[in-house]
Amino acid sequence: MSVRHALLALLSDGPKYGLQLREEFEANTGQVWPLNVGQVYTTLQRLERDGLVTALTDTEELEPGPQKAYRITEAGTTELAHWLRVPPDLSTPPRDDLVMKVLIAVRVPDTDVSEVIQAHRRYLIQLMQEWTRLKEDDNGNDVAFSLVVDSELFRLDSVVRWLDAAEARLRRALADGWNPARAVTALKGAAGLPTRPTMGVRR
Repeated sequence: MSVRHALLALLSDGPKYGLQLREEFEANTGQVWPLNVGQVYTTLQRLERDGLVTALTDTEELEPGPQKAYRITEAGTTELAHWLRVPPDLSTPPRDDLVMKVLIAVRVPDTDVSEVIQAHRRYLIQLMQEWTRLKEDDNGNDVAFSLVVDSELFRLDSVVRWLDAAEARLRRALADGWNPARAVTALKGAAGLPTRPTMGVRR
């Protein structure tokens, strides 16, 4: 999550104090991602350093208060508009802990990979049920919260479906005699193998 761009977005409708920004950030993200005021001011200082926000003097736009207030600059507005419209770099798969566990489980002797997958599947389904209950309790009153919950439910559902596919693929491979240890040994001893596309991996 880009806290700096979220703060720029909140400042786009007028200058604000750090505490106000924290409250609006949490309200606009469905109270799901708490943010401490120290992080807000640290981010604001970096934004000011980069020329994307400017601190107000006591005579400007807001009533004087114990904390420093900020407003977005023209450069900040341009940066925010650019960030909103440029897709994030999704070309390289993230190093997902669950994927790593499944990949490693197949290499551990006497480990039932299906049991490992089932344990994670049960946990994910439990999480989906909890999110669904929270969504039903809210009954659509908090639109930001509903959007966050929808996103999380779609994400968890995709992970469950990946576990199903992974289990089926591993069962077929193991039934066909696939051995991950032998596969690695064969790969190390092979010469002239074509390289896989890097998909934008940065080195």
